[in-house]
Amino acid sequence: MNSYQDDFYLEKNMDFLNNGSFGACPKTVLEAQREWQIRMETQLIRFFMRELPIALRDSAVSLGKFIGAKPENIVFVDNASSGANAVIRSLIPQLRRGDKLLTTSHCYGAVLCTLQYACDCSGAELVIADVPFPIESPQQVIDTLIPYITEKVKLCVLDHITSATGVIFPIEPIIGFCREKGVPILIDGAHAPGMISLNMETLQPDWYTGNCHKWLFAPKGCAFLWTHPEKQEITHPTVISHGYRENYITEFDFVGTKDYTPFLTLPKAIEYYSTIGYEKIFSHNHNLVVKMRDRLCEAWSVPHTAPSSMLGYLATLYCPIAQNKMASMKNVALIHDFLWDTYRVEIPIMPFNNKLWWRISSQIFNSEEDYNKLLEIGMSNDLLDG
Repeated sequence: MNSYQDDFYLEKNMDFLNNGSFGACPKTVLEAQREWQIRMETQLIRFFMRELPIALRDSAVSLGKFIGAKPENIVFVDNASSGANAVIRSLIPQLRRGDKLLTTSHCYGAVLCTLQYACDCSGAELVIADVPFPIESPQQVIDTLIPYITEKVKLCVLDHITSATGVIFPIEPIIGFCREKGVPILIDGAHAPGMISLNMETLQPDWYTGNCHKWLFAPKGCAFLWTHPEKQEITHPTVISHGYRENYITEFDFVGTKDYTPFLTLPKAIEYYSTIGYEKIFSHNHNLVVKMRDRLCEAWSVPHTAPSSMLGYLATLYCPIAQNKMASMKNVALIHDFLWDTYRVEIPIMPFNNKLWWRISSQIFNSEEDYNKLLEIGMSNDLLDG
């Protein structure tokens, strides 16, 4: 897979182990975006009034084929946090004191803040189910969350693949249980598109939002919100514009003057992905991240944090650095900067449950050699406590 390195603009002579944060976009996809931008600037009125509406729906068709969804149920948002905001903020007028909004301890920070905002506005209660980490099986997620799903829950927000801990959650049975109880559920699939196979028509949550710029090779600012037809009338974009009260697609497809070209470039990104093929990408990325997880855990003498079957292209490991101290943002910045400035290793340091962790990513441009410096650091004990 090393041959794919030249497809990206990533700096040479560094170990880039953090595709998970923002995603790297291939040169050919960025070139396609630039062509759309030039087309936009050539005749702005024609582009925004005539061409953009058609092109957006064409992108929805392409994405729909990729994620098993009808295009009329897909709208585009800048990122998964924007998608979650649209859903959660749309529900605020319906919330009352005594209602509950439910999520887990693995919830992405920005989404957790949005849930808290909704509670602050409405008087509803935010409930956080404490899912274990390290984790031993998908059943632990189910057993932890199910008891909290009651008639008082007006929205359950569940990560498909967690950000800080890099774990694939078993969303299917939880969606089914929520459906039985009449509890609406939003799936935060920020990392899912391009990492695991998706079929919205089979999953049938109330809402699903996911990024296309992390693992599907789209430009930054390209994400989608899939909404069940029964929930589309009450779902509105965070920015209310001229399409308000017309229909779901009209409201989301134009929210004012902005650069819509990341969405229009999605067919090119899917083409790049499909040319390599899901099986080849998954085999490389998953096998590499599991193999390197195993080697790093051995080098650092730390246990695994999740079974391999719950991992995609991410793995979060114990970081044996200052573990005798409470994790803080100051420690995070210091450790990150030390690894980059000293070793040119780009890797995120995650504070979670009052401990520090690091999360490795594998993308098609990564190889085993990219992890050698981390192994050397572990053997040299450069960053151990004290």
